Amino acid sequence: MPEGKGVKPLFFKDKPLVRSGDLLYYGDPSQKYIVKINVLSSAAAGDLELSTKVSVELLDISGKYEKLIKKSERNGLYDALDIGGIWLERAIAESAKA
Repeated sequence: MPEGKGVKPLFFKDKPLVRSGDLLYYGDPSQKYIVKINVLSSAAAGDLELSTKVSVELLDISGKYEKLIKKSERNGLYDALDIGGIWLERAIAESAKA
């Protein structure tokens, strides 16, 4: 991330949140799991675009390829981050036990 030019990375519940277009990645890429959020539809609210339907995926990124662990669709970005955060915390905790 370009931190040298005054740009600070965005964090949500102490984990990095990176956006690229309609895709958001939530979690630390140095760990085994990450959450991928894809905005499927949005609606205008004044001069803002609000996400109305999003896809949430928990991915295992420890191997050569991404492996889908869980997938769901939610109404709104907050609900997607909420369930994604729960999945991510549980997956990281379970992998630490093993």
